[in-house]
Amino acid sequence: TTTTLNQNTNETDREDGEDRDEKFWRAVVERDHAFDGRFVLAVQSTGIYCKPSCPSRMPMRKNVSFYPFPEVAEQMGFRACKRCLPDQQDALDPNVELVRRVCKRIHQLAGSSPPTLSALSGHVGVSPHYLQRVFKSSLGVSPREYADAIRLDTLKSLLRKGRDVTDAMYDAGYGSPSRLYERASSQLGMTPGTYRQGGQNVQVVFTTAPCMLGVLLVAATDRGICSLLIGNDAANLEALLRSEFPNAEIVGDNAELSDWIGTIVHHLSGQEKDIDLPLDIRATAFQRRVWEELQKIPYGSVRTYSEIAQAIGKPKAARAVANACASNPAAVIIPCHRVVRKDGSLGGYSWGIDRKAALLEQERQHSPRD
Repeated sequence: TTTTLNQNTNETDREDGEDRDEKFWRAVVERDHAFDGRFVLAVQSTGIYCKPSCPSRMPMRKNVSFYPFPEVAEQMGFRACKRCLPDQQDALDPNVELVRRVCKRIHQLAGSSPPTLSALSGHVGVSPHYLQRVFKSSLGVSPREYADAIRLDTLKSLLRKGRDVTDAMYDAGYGSPSRLYERASSQLGMTPGTYRQGGQNVQVVFTTAPCMLGVLLVAATDRGICSLLIGNDAANLEALLRSEFPNAEIVGDNAELSDWIGTIVHHLSGQEKDIDLPLDIRATAFQRRVWEELQKIPYGSVRTYSEIAQAIGKPKAARAVANACASNPAAVIIPCHRVVRKDGSLGGYSWGIDRKAALLEQERQHSPRD
């Protein structure tokens, strides 16, 4: 029985990430105990992660993300459900258990320099090459990239608690200010000192406009667009923006953004094919590589999640690519709607599958014919 379960898990690992997500979602809907230990689901609206069989109220699909095991969900800021106790379940795949042990070790060493691949492989008793391959296959990132993400999250947590920037820097494991500040722009979206204050003293201006998709909200700092939201109600979009920047000075109905939002509205209607606007967004190294690749997809064209993974040099990271698409803070400008499943079906979209279909159809109609 154990052999059969492991074989099934490995077969799942070879599937396209989006096909697997659909299978996982069906398991959640059916509360299938057979999938317990193969993944956990995290619910954005509650901040909690659960087993697939959890008896709690069924979440909305758009609020759900899937992670291979509890440690990754916790690293992303989710808490274990107190009803189904997902952090106490056993993994079915020995390779997943290996990766879990490595993640635990990385968390144990948080606050010091990231451990080397050799040190981690020695800790779990496998070769560095094998660990690198299994880890990237499971998470879509290397052990070093995962450790860097943990270090950054540690820094962010310390800064949010009001710690001095210098103390937080060393406590998080950054060996020098230069090492920290060289990454602050891309990963925090602001300097560490500003992030420490939750965006305090940062002005975020925004404006809204009707568009073919409903209501469009564009928000920006003095460095560029930091958020682009789509919905049916301007007040709800403003509430989402304020929750993202709780301590920033939020200024609405800003005329300074009229040109930018006009460009985006024209783009959505097919009047302007190319869109190149400045961005001020936070991203991990992996997310940035994915988002940059998305911006290379020509107007009117699509790519699969697997093709994007291949293009960034991580062919087994289709699922991680899907997660990066889902976390895209600047829809349309970063055209995650142009990524589909390998069978041509649309997959998911943060602002609704109907909007994704409308975007692709609009681009198809306005693309040059051969």
